[in-house]
Parts: sequence; C-alpha cells; structure tokens
Amino acid sequence: MHFTSYIFTMSFLWTAHRFSGGALALDVANSVVLRHDEARRVDRFDIDAQLQAFPQAAAEFCAERAIFGEVVPVIAVSKGAFLALREATDRYFRSRVLSGSDDALLAALLEAVALVLRGASEPAGVDRATAHSALALIAMPEPERMKICGNCGWLFLDRSKNRSRAWCDMAVCGNRAKANRHYRRRKQEDPA
Repeated sequence: MHFTSYIFTMSFLWTAHRFSGGALALDVANSVVLRHDEARRVDRFDIDAQLQAFPQAAAEFCAERAIFGEVVPVIAVSKGAFLALREATDRYFRSRVLSGSDDALLAALLEAVALVLRGASEPAGVDRATAHSALALIAMPEPERMKICGNCGWLFLDRSKNRSRAWCDMAVCGNRAKANRHYRRRKQEDPA
C-alpha cells in the first residue's frame, strides 16, 4: 500500500524530483545541490536526519528501486566511505560526460566502491546499493546516455528514444529554463 508521496525531513522534502538521475549512484551524487557554486552549495547529507531519510525515499522514488528493494540507512562508521563514494561517483561521471573517461578518476571510483563493499556491515545498506549502482553505470552499454542537466548541473541518464533530453526533470528544470528564456526574450523586446 502506498501511503506517502514524499518524505519530510527538517523542512526539506525528498520528492520524486530529487531522484531524477535515473540510477541510485547518480541520485546520491546529486544530493549536493549547486555543487559548483560555493556560495549557494547545499549538501543534503550534512544533516543526519536527511541522510537517514534518504533510503526510504529512494525505495519509493529511485529508478532502480526494483533492483535494490528496501535499503537501510548508512551506519555512522560507514558514513565517511559512503560520502567518499558519492564524491568519486560525481567526479568520474561528470568527467566522462564532459571529456571522456579518465583512468585516474575511474581508479578512484573503483577504490571507493571497494572500500564501501569491504566495510558495509549491512547487506541491504544504501551504501552497498550505491556501490553496485556505480559499478552498473561504469559498465553501461551506452555511456553517451549520461548527461549533465543544463539547468541545475545534476547528472542524469537520458532514456529518451532520440537521446535529446537536456534536463534532469522537464517539470522542474525544463520549465525553469523555458521561463528564463521567455523572460530574457520579453526583456529584449521591451527594453523600457
């Protein structure tokens, strides 16, 4: 039975939009909002309650939820390895999208995966599921399907037929980009 449509944690919602990466490892990497804007950067896992609520939301919204099923939160002793995996995932896949595969970044990602898999005490932990998701992404047959959102900068998988998606989520980022274009066009038409 489906009781919730979102998970509420400290005035923050883990909504379906937060899981628009198309893979658990990408959704974990995307938990850092505005990653490359130091002034506005927000790490959703800095607040322990949000990190603890993430697995429940992932089980509801993540595209890979059928693969990993129910997952449990990261235990305190594994948090460092999990966050290192998140950062290695972001660095490797962002680099792969922008400039192609980088062996040093791939090695760092594989080391982070190995660290999590060796240290994960829970067989159903979100850290272990994220490691498996990252490995599946490394081996995916069509790496050109991974993209970076033109609005928010999140990583996502483009599963459209013609591979033309430009945004992680059309309803959020696509609408924002369209509204921005409309605003700029109107401002150019009416300079007064």
